[in-house]
Formats: sequence, structure tokens, C-alpha cells
Amino acid sequence: MDQRPAFQTPPGVKIRKFASGDRIQIAFTWEGRECRELLPAAPVNKSSLLRATVLRDEIRMKIKAGSFVYADYFPDSPRAAASRKGSTKMEKLLYRQLDIYERQVGNGKLSPATYRGYAKAINGTRMRRWHGVEVRDVTPALLREWISAMECTSKAIRNTLIPLRSVFEDALNDELIELNPFDRIALAKLIRQTSKASDYVIQPFTQTERTALLQACRSDERPTIQYWLNTGLRPGELQAQEWAHVDQERRIARVVQNQVVGVIKSPKTLAGIRDIDLNDEALQALRAQQDISQSRGPRIWLNPRTLKPWDNDAQVRKTLWLPLMERAGIPYRNPYQLRHTYASTLLTAGANPWYVAQQLGHEDVEMVFRTYGKFIREDYQRPRAELQIVKED
Repeated sequence: MDQRPAFQTPPGVKIRKFASGDRIQIAFTWEGRECRELLPAAPVNKSSLLRATVLRDEIRMKIKAGSFVYADYFPDSPRAAASRKGSTKMEKLLYRQLDIYERQVGNGKLSPATYRGYAKAINGTRMRRWHGVEVRDVTPALLREWISAMECTSKAIRNTLIPLRSVFEDALNDELIELNPFDRIALAKLIRQTSKASDYVIQPFTQTERTALLQACRSDERPTIQYWLNTGLRPGELQAQEWAHVDQERRIARVVQNQVVGVIKSPKTLAGIRDIDLNDEALQALRAQQDISQSRGPRIWLNPRTLKPWDNDAQVRKTLWLPLMERAGIPYRNPYQLRHTYASTLLTAGANPWYVAQQLGHEDVEMVFRTYGKFIREDYQRPRAELQIVKED
């Protein structure tokens, strides 16, 4: 039979049993959180319980008056350390992170395009959810709820979370929080379960459409489109390509740089630095372009309206691509479909997917199988190891 407690404890006061002896604990609500603190070791009796009750009432009264200082009562508590640091609102940390990104742009550590993406995330409607919230009050449960309600693609979710994760990493290092809430979230699983599928459709141009595109080109536009169709370069890679990167005799073009919002930089991955093979159509386009741009500077592909290098993807789309699509009478697809057309055409013709991955600048063949699986010949649908076994047999 359970023994009845030796003393009747008042509300908010509890006797905790430890191997070293009994201790009195008081409970109270501070800044919206339930707090429980042990009082210094002392004999537990009616007098000590009464003192604990009086102390709790005093604390609650000061909390109500807004004059409670945690460290004055419980200097060794982790909450006291947090309270000494003062109020740290999430928006303050987010805008401080934006300042860091801006400095990184200034010293060349971050591209302007990446900065704009981070700024859009920090200033966006979704991030306002955290305005007015103390950084130490952001729990894993709140984060999970917020991420689950985003209703966007996995890529969009990850991009939004990049600056927020940096905020919590810095807050942990600065001892503003005791744990990083992201460490308590199975993030990959959560994103996989809650993100929307991308509505972007890979829709390569048919042979009839490719012919219509080329026929609709003006003479100063055709080399660009013909070359693009036969090399599958990323838009920024096309804009950045120079005559020095091309060896027409060896029929190869070296991809060593990419243009992102007017800034020339190296490809993101080592796989992006590569040699692409030039077929007859690509070589013919280069020869036609020589009269247009070779005497005007290092860049191969120029804006036909200005005969100057392209500034960015948007300029290519508005100046060249949109008018061309209208003249060709083809329902609009973005210019990236030229890259998809190049890849799908190779695969449909029976090209090795590993070769296609190399030509596209992918780090491995997985993306080729995932993106262009329906164009891959059945012989290549099995893993490479299995194909090797078949050959040996």
C-alpha cells in the first residue's frame, strides 16, 4: 500500500525525491513557458513549504508587474543565462543574416543572384511567421508545422530554409539557444512527405518544331539557336562561351565558365567543367557566327540587337526567344527546353546515358535516368553492373 505524503503541498509546490534527499520544487509561468525550479537543499517541513509558497507568490507577482529577473532568483539556471542575454527576436537575426549575405556579395563570396534569392526568402510572407518570436521560443514542433504548411516544391522549401538554418546555427554558437530546433527534425523526410510535385514539364521540341524554329530565325539569330540545339548548354554557359574555348579542328568546345545575372563564374561542380562534342550542325553554326562576333571581342554569342554580350537569361528570353517563338507559331516553352531537346534526341538515337550525363555536365547518371528515363533505350534501363554481366556471358 502506497504511503501517504508526509506533507500536503500547496499548488505550484512539489516535493521531488532524489538519492541525496528530498528537494522542494516550485512551478510558475514566465514568458509563456512553464518553468520548474528546485530550491536549495534544506530540510523539508511545514516551514520550508510555507517559504516556498511565499517565494512562488512573490515571483508570480513580479512576473505580472514585469519586474521579474530570472537570474536574481535562480542564478545557476539555464533560463537565467538566456534571460541575461536579453530579448532576441527572430526578425533581428534574420535581417542580421541578410547583412552578412550582402557583405559576402561585396567581397565576392556570394553571387548577386544567390543574394537575391536569400533576400526574397527573408523578406517574404512566409518568413513573417517568425516576426515577434523570440529565437529561444522556436521549437521543433513549430518548425515542423510551418514547413508542412508551405505547399511548394521541395526545391523552394530548401531554398527558403537556407537563411533560417544559418540563423539557428549562429544562435547556437552565440549561446542564445540551448539546442538547434533543426537538429530535432527529420528534414528530408518531412520535405518529401509535404512538398508539392513540380509542375514543370519536360517537353522537347519535335523535329517539325525544330525545323520551324530555325526557319523563323533571322540570319543573325540562326547560329545561336542551331548551336544551342546541338550542344545542350545551360543558358549561362552559352552566354559565357568564348572563341578561345572552341577547337573546331578537334570538334570540341570547352565549358569552363557560366554567367549568372551578368557575373562570369566557374561552374558549380567539377562535372560542369567539360568538353562537349561538336557535330556538323554545331560546327556550321560556329562558322556562321564568326562573321558576326569574332572581331567584336572574346564572346561567341551576342545579342543581335546590340552586338554586345548577353547580360542575363531574362534578356535572352525577352529579346530573342519570345519573338522567335511567336514567329515560329509554336506554343511557348522556356528556352531551357533546348537543353532537354538535345538530351532527349541523343538518348532516343541510342546514345549511352553515361555519355549524355558527361555532355550535360552532370556529376552522375542518376539525373539523366530520373529526368529523361522515357527517352532512354531499353538496353540501358538496367544498372551498368548488370549490363556488364550480360556482356561477359
